[in-house]
Amino acid sequence: MNREIVKSVKKGEVVAVIPARAGSKGVKNKNIRCLRGYPMMAYSIAIANLSDKVSRVIVSTDSGYYARIAGYYGAETPFLRPAEISGDTSTDIEFMEHMIGWMYENEHSVPEYFLHLRPTYPLRSLEVVNAAIERMKADPSATSLRSAHLASNTPFKWFHLREDGYYKSIKEGLTLDEANNPRQAFPDVYIPDGYVDVLRTEFLVENDLMHGDRMIGYVVGGGVDVDAAKDVEYLDYILEKKGHPLYDYLKEHYAPLDKMNE
Repeated sequence: MNREIVKSVKKGEVVAVIPARAGSKGVKNKNIRCLRGYPMMAYSIAIANLSDKVSRVIVSTDSGYYARIAGYYGAETPFLRPAEISGDTSTDIEFMEHMIGWMYENEHSVPEYFLHLRPTYPLRSLEVVNAAIERMKADPSATSLRSAHLASNTPFKWFHLREDGYYKSIKEGLTLDEANNPRQAFPDVYIPDGYVDVLRTEFLVENDLMHGDRMIGYVVGGGVDVDAAKDVEYLDYILEKKGHPLYDYLKEHYAPLDKMNE
């Protein structure tokens, strides 16, 4: 990227970015798939708008229809993402660099931090998200922050299958018999999830990397990241039986998606 961009960084500013390309193979149009009448992206927009640590909320999408939905539920959509970086194999760094470049060229400034909220993880705690932002701001040496939850099973007990048909341990130096030790014999392992990421713009611009090697491990209790139809059904059940502050907020301030044009 253009390294001159770092000169335009607005210190302390946090902008939320929600990537929401159209289409999905696992769950059709999952970014706008409704939970109790409201599209999944609306839940991420809502929590970003509720945070007093976020100055603005931008949805990066390649779809005019998605952009209209995002705008209705309180986000900005100042551009459409190019098709060439919106496919199934497109990477996060591509849409981030596109957005940073657009902001620099059109607004002549970029925030110090981006709050990256994936719309496929709709139910979050405002307290957890705000604490993540503060945690990142408190560590000037951190290149990024990423949430993760403790894995219930350890991969150290898994095997690779060699070309000759025999197993080998997934960890170099660990024998097959040692891999059969109790789970408690191995170190904890954490699974990255979509709860919250905080990115440092200067690091991203100067290194063309999202996270870097000083990524703060922000441990959360786990939740549901939508990857299959059953995940949507489960979240719908949770909202019906237990509710959620974000669902209450959406009901209070916005119409369901099927009433958006009325």
